[in-house]
Amino acid sequence: MSYSVPSYLTPYVMAGAISVIATLLFGLHRALKHSNWPKNEQGKALWSISAILVVWFVFATWTSFASWYGGPGRRLPTIQYGLLIPIVVGVVLFWTSPLLRHTLALIPNEWIIGVQFYRAIGLIFLILYATGRLSALFALPAGIGDVSVGLLAPFVTAAYLRSSTAAATRARLWNYFGIADLVIAVTLGFLTSPSPLQLAAFDRPSVLIGVFPLVLIPVYMVPLSILLHFASLHRLRRVETRAVAGQIGMLRTGEV
Repeated sequence: MSYSVPSYLTPYVMAGAISVIATLLFGLHRALKHSNWPKNEQGKALWSISAILVVWFVFATWTSFASWYGGPGRRLPTIQYGLLIPIVVGVVLFWTSPLLRHTLALIPNEWIIGVQFYRAIGLIFLILYATGRLSALFALPAGIGDVSVGLLAPFVTAAYLRSSTAAATRARLWNYFGIADLVIAVTLGFLTSPSPLQLAAFDRPSVLIGVFPLVLIPVYMVPLSILLHFASLHRLRRVETRAVAGQIGMLRTGEV
């Protein structure tokens, strides 16, 4: 089995991550442009979120390249820090920053869902498995799950654009599926990577998932995807709460 990093892997992962950031910022810019916010508030929101995404990516890239999360001689896994800390920080920022909450409220839920078409980047896991660089136990569920979530995203978005009555249910199920896919992939990644926690795939351990550039997926793309799923579910809950409140109000006024 080959543990070498193939030449195509770095441009594939880096181009994918940069494209995701650019797409997210384009959607944010478009949402702010069509809002009634003052220009200075639009600029503040755009630059604040841009700084968060870019600084996070640069830090994740630097720490990944410096072998913080894996490499020769490292026994205890450290990917969990790069994975969990951004999620916790993102949730805390969401609940403590009114600017962040109000900015995200401007972005249509169909955009938050549709942008996760990038999850199809998980095809790389299947390619690495086919070339003998990842174990089947990790690569097949992770690759097939990611590609499925990514390919389903446009269809869920289309349901929103058609104002389908089933759009909310489809979106919720898609979000749950997307989160479950990430949880399963991360769990199998730990169980098949070289460490005291490894319980399977000893003949073909998932070494590459802990080294640059592939480690950028669990320490940047995965927490970003989790946060987008949470944002989408939060939007769905708010819409439902408003709908219920509207129905109660109509009942009280005798309009129904």
